[in-house]
Amino acid sequence: MNPEPPGTSETTLPPGITVVELRGRSFEDHQEFVPALLDTMASCGCWLLKRRELPPNVTELNFELLLRSVFELYSGLLSCGVELSRDSHTRMKSLCTVRDHNPHRARRRRVLTIRLELIFVEEPDCPSDMAQITMGRA
Repeated sequence: MNPEPPGTSETTLPPGITVVELRGRSFEDHQEFVPALLDTMASCGCWLLKRRELPPNVTELNFELLLRSVFELYSGLLSCGVELSRDSHTRMKSLCTVRDHNPHRARRRRVLTIRLELIFVEEPDCPSDMAQITMGRA
């Protein structure tokens, strides 16, 4: 196995910068959802670094934001309809805690690099009887 030389990988970051990995899914239409999500992220102060569309229904967003804006990002993701994984909720909760209990206001200006992988899931087709059962009408 030949490792890549430093500086040639797309994901190579300067030393000391860690990437916060988030994973989520959505049942919304991919074409309508991504622009709305990007608008929400922009209103939170995010800087989009890279956007990749991966087949079949995956979008990867790499962006940066200030630690002080992590609450806005977290609530924005949830209000858009992103269903975050359990690990992603834990990471966001930890960032919110760090932001709240950081005694140095200057450190709230720290820039976070975040990689968000979104999976767009097709809603399963349910027979009408099955839909009524799940709604408690049968």
